[in-house]
Amino acid sequence: MASGNRSQAAQGLALVAPPLGYAVLVLAAPLLTILAYSFFKDGYLTVIREFTLENYRAVWSDPIFHKIMLRSLGVAALVTLATVVLAFPVAYFLSFAVSPQKKAMWLFLITIPFWTSYLIRVFLWKVILGYNGVINSGLKTLGLIEQPLTFILYNVNAMVITLAHAYAPFAILPIFIALEKIDRSLLEAGRDLGESRAVTFWRVTLPLAMPGVVAAALIVFIPTIGDYVTPALIGGGKIPMIANMIQAQMLDLDNRPMGSALAVTAMLIVAVISLAFVALNRRFLGVRQ
Repeated sequence: MASGNRSQAAQGLALVAPPLGYAVLVLAAPLLTILAYSFFKDGYLTVIREFTLENYRAVWSDPIFHKIMLRSLGVAALVTLATVVLAFPVAYFLSFAVSPQKKAMWLFLITIPFWTSYLIRVFLWKVILGYNGVINSGLKTLGLIEQPLTFILYNVNAMVITLAHAYAPFAILPIFIALEKIDRSLLEAGRDLGESRAVTFWRVTLPLAMPGVVAAALIVFIPTIGDYVTPALIGGGKIPMIANMIQAQMLDLDNRPMGSALAVTAMLIVAVISLAFVALNRRFLGVRQ
């Protein structure tokens, strides 16, 4: 019996080893490299491999970093809020209003934006929101404006709109899965007890769907805070986020130790916020139950 268990364990290990090795190679190795570089010194066009904490001291004492990091967190929070608020009704419609035979087709339609490059979608939003873009041209044609609107591009609002559209499918799918797992008899029981649809939704549907909402929020929040294409194109380079600051240190200034320290610090901040959000959600679910 013991030999049989060892044989099964060996087979399982052999099955998992290739993807595990690949994951370590493409994920862990770069992260460890960045972590190591963050403790090195910067020299002229070279990296001095001597241990130092000066990079982290410079990061935490830099007011520019504080400002850009707070801006990045604020933009990511706005994008996450907008995306989840817009995604929840779509997921609810798919789960409760669409017939089972048509759900696959609707999910297929939701994934259509993935057929095009993220960069192309960002450029399309720049065309839509631009000075002579679709919105300004349409408003001028209708006679609602005489001059093109200049405040709909190169600002935080344009960045939020672009990022919310880009990450909407990532938010819809986990919320839809959570809604699909809800036992419909619980909703019927609530209505049998005289609860309105709104109260049933608030006291039954929403708490049971919170795992999907949390997953959607984290899936949107984490990559959004590290986005550098949208601030560069839609923000016009005037509203840099933390990824743009890291890119400038790594490429423009060729200061890889400082860029690595910025990246590690940003990852730690995002990790702490994400863990705190998950912990609060578990407490919320415990109170609801």
